[in-house]
Amino acid sequence: MASTPCDVAPKSKASLEDDQPHLANSLTTNMTNKVETMIWQGGTEGHLDMIDQTLLPNEMFRIECRDVETVWEAIKMLRVRGAPAIGIAAAYGVVVGLQTVNDETEAFFARFDEVTAYLATSRPTAVNLFWALDRMRRKMDSVREDLSVAEIREKLLVEAKLIHEEDRKMCHSIGAHGADLLKGVKGVLTHCNAGGLATAEYGTALSVFFTAQDQGHDLHVYVDETRPLLQGARLTAWELMQRGINATLICDSMAAQVMREGRVQAVVTGADRIAANGDSANKIGTYSLAVLARAHGIPFFIAAPSSTFDVTLSSGDEIPIEERSSTEITHGFGRQTAPTGVQVYNPAFDVTPAELIEAIITENGVIQPVNEENIQRVLNYV
Repeated sequence: MASTPCDVAPKSKASLEDDQPHLANSLTTNMTNKVETMIWQGGTEGHLDMIDQTLLPNEMFRIECRDVETVWEAIKMLRVRGAPAIGIAAAYGVVVGLQTVNDETEAFFARFDEVTAYLATSRPTAVNLFWALDRMRRKMDSVREDLSVAEIREKLLVEAKLIHEEDRKMCHSIGAHGADLLKGVKGVLTHCNAGGLATAEYGTALSVFFTAQDQGHDLHVYVDETRPLLQGARLTAWELMQRGINATLICDSMAAQVMREGRVQAVVTGADRIAANGDSANKIGTYSLAVLARAHGIPFFIAAPSSTFDVTLSSGDEIPIEERSSTEITHGFGRQTAPTGVQVYNPAFDVTPAELIEAIITENGVIQPVNEENIQRVLNYV
């Protein structure tokens, strides 16, 4: 399978249409209606419909993913992003990818191996991608000896839909556990986007804020813009405004001043992969916030589902860190802002050591203090 070019800044609608043969019609809205990040349309011969998040907040545009290459490109190019959402997209991508092969048994199984291996190359850091693909493989292994290929297709689609629905429920559970930690808090700070756009619905970090709002808690959320692709500015600020939550956008470099002025009493972010000891990888800049929070005596919380934990890794030193294209920094959103030929280092994630994390909020409960023993206890590994 041919891969697409390296990562680029979000494109215009016209260039997207040129690149993508399976784009749905453009739809510009006033952003006031609730929208689903991803929707499966039809049966086993159906397709995955998703929001192209690179065009938010100015335009709502949905992609029709009718082949696995389009799903791969959407994950790679951040049209769908956020660890849980990537996992959901990959699960549906398996179903789409199997549509090109007939019901001849050996060809079907060979295609399954090819599709899952291909999707696994889209992004290296978010563990939910590999978790979802492994879950689809386990489902395949459990039925391949007993069912026809047509029946296996049905089972795989059901599994993908279960992953989608379970994530929705997990998000609400995370919010319920996390909201209790913010009692008495007036201002919070968050980084990148860990809301409904990154998951099946409420999100992880944003679910804590949404649930607090549901409970009548009036929070003021400070949102890091999140360089270089501005997920905080483009996506988190948009989601919070849809919910009527008081939100203030700041540059990443302003976080220390906001803390110093006493505007926030907690920091809450999501995570893309968490090691067995609690070291947590998240969008670049998260580690800086944790250090700043410790310096100012502010609790730093991470909200993430159990699927984000990778207990095969003993510490964050083993988490692979994706390095993205230099053009995201030198030509942000299509405009050159750096000298031609300048050297660039662009890691997409960093790792926050467990000792800087006050607690990790999961659907099973709160891990506090953050250590391997408590992780195993809360996630029921022991």
